[in-house]
Amino acid sequence: MKLEIKKNLIGVLAMVGLIWLIYLINIPLGVTSWDFRNWGLQPRTTSGLVGVFTMPFLHRDMNHILSNTVPLTVLLFMLRASRRTPWRILVSLIVGSGVLLWCFGRSQIHVGASVLIYSLAAYLIAAGIYERKPIAIIISVLVAVMYGALFWGLLPTAGESVSWEGHLFGAVFGGVFAHFTLRRREEGTKTVVAPQPVEAKMTEVKVPEVTVNGDGI
Repeated sequence: MKLEIKKNLIGVLAMVGLIWLIYLINIPLGVTSWDFRNWGLQPRTTSGLVGVFTMPFLHRDMNHILSNTVPLTVLLFMLRASRRTPWRILVSLIVGSGVLLWCFGRSQIHVGASVLIYSLAAYLIAAGIYERKPIAIIISVLVAVMYGALFWGLLPTAGESVSWEGHLFGAVFGGVFAHFTLRRREEGTKTVVAPQPVEAKMTEVKVPEVTVNGDGI
């Protein structure tokens, strides 16, 4: 158990550490044409497609990355602790929510891990609803209680500089992805009752009695 927790934590910290490393490297580059943030997601542009993959690793400033670090770390750990294929789910959430934002988002460069945070939160909450397993339900309730205030980030009132539509698309895709993957799995594991074997009935053969007259031969 301790080894598994340690393994999960190392994987999560490695990803969060990579995000911080990219941010620190970009500090001196931010005032040049090599600014990594130019590789963020820009909707409906060919060059902006790369942002589907790079957006979660890029941040605007220190406050931006600090506000995302703790919830991202917690949600990633919950995902790793409760799923058999966490990295496959993670890549699916990044790509799916990114594609939706690329198709329908505002025409500006979008950066930050908050879209992924909303997608993870929605997925984990929906997982508790569809699976109804103890660990999934506990995590679902914890996410809802701890990050219920994220709801306000789904609205345009979140601020002009906030990618509220990215938050919305992230949450929508997380919930839809859980619906189609977890619900289908539950339906596919219904108990099949094997038919009862038919017992062979023994046919009783009645042998006629032979009557011998007299004293025999």
